[in-house]
Amino acid sequence: MPVGLPEFVENPENRCPVILLLDTSGSMSGQPIQELNRGLATFKEDVLRDTQASLSVEVAIVTFAPVRLTQDFVTIDQFIPPKLEAEGVTPMGEAIEYALDLLENRKQTYKDNGILYYRPWVFLITDGAPTDYWEGAAQRVREAEESRRLLFFTVGVQGADITKLRQIAPPQRSPVMLNGLDFRSLFVWLSTSMKRVSSSKVGEAVALPPVGWGQITS
Repeated sequence: MPVGLPEFVENPENRCPVILLLDTSGSMSGQPIQELNRGLATFKEDVLRDTQASLSVEVAIVTFAPVRLTQDFVTIDQFIPPKLEAEGVTPMGEAIEYALDLLENRKQTYKDNGILYYRPWVFLITDGAPTDYWEGAAQRVREAEESRRLLFFTVGVQGADITKLRQIAPPQRSPVMLNGLDFRSLFVWLSTSMKRVSSSKVGEAVALPPVGWGQITS
């Protein structure tokens, strides 16, 4: 029997991985990035209120402008919300590809350590349009959704190119335009969803709360 990683020996609960794929390009500077940072802090606080979710939910953050791993996967109690700063352009295609690779590696780590996991979530938040080749990334997202390997959510902030986002989002899950800069409500919704998932059985369908924080685009 291989010896598991200490994090899984100490906490063998089923994992509920979520990657936050966050646009930190120059156009997010000022109030948008401040509200996003507040939203991340709210997410941690809210998940921690639920004992099961705080053991199961693992968060990673990939920011783009340029693409970097701002936070590798950690359970929510180990998560220190970063103070993101806005700069640069919007290499969204590269960021999506990076996040999908990161997720595949994490799933392999779960398997190697005998840890069950819920279908991972990838949550893209952007106020712009890709400044790089994104079509390949969009194709990977669609294929991953169709084979039930992940759930991909696309959130546009004011200024986002919704036409491009519709092409990136999986057909069954249209992009949502955030109400103003209400990141707090978005992250409370995400936390509530994670709590529901983490208290369900792996593979079970979970009814998500209504999206009160944005407008679903058709």
